[in-house]
Amino acid sequence: MIELRSQSVVYRRRHRLQVLQDKMQEYIDNRTQLGWLIDRKQRQVFIYRPNIAVEVLDNPKRLCDELLLSGFILDLSQVW
Repeated sequence: MIELRSQSVVYRRRHRLQVLQDKMQEYIDNRTQLGWLIDRKQRQVFIYRPNIAVEVLDNPKRLCDELLLSGFILDLSQVW
């Protein structure tokens, strides 16, 4: 699951970071195996996995998960 926090002024109130974080945790609680919450505003990525504390990456260049997405790399250069 990939969620991208919008930078849009129109959606800012409805897409507050905490709301999105709660949504990602709900996905994990319902058996999603991996979630990436990408916060373009702060240039952070929150990585969600079952039974593991949320990992926070500051300004990563790319995302990958060799266990679940072998060979897949998400290049974040166009996102930032």
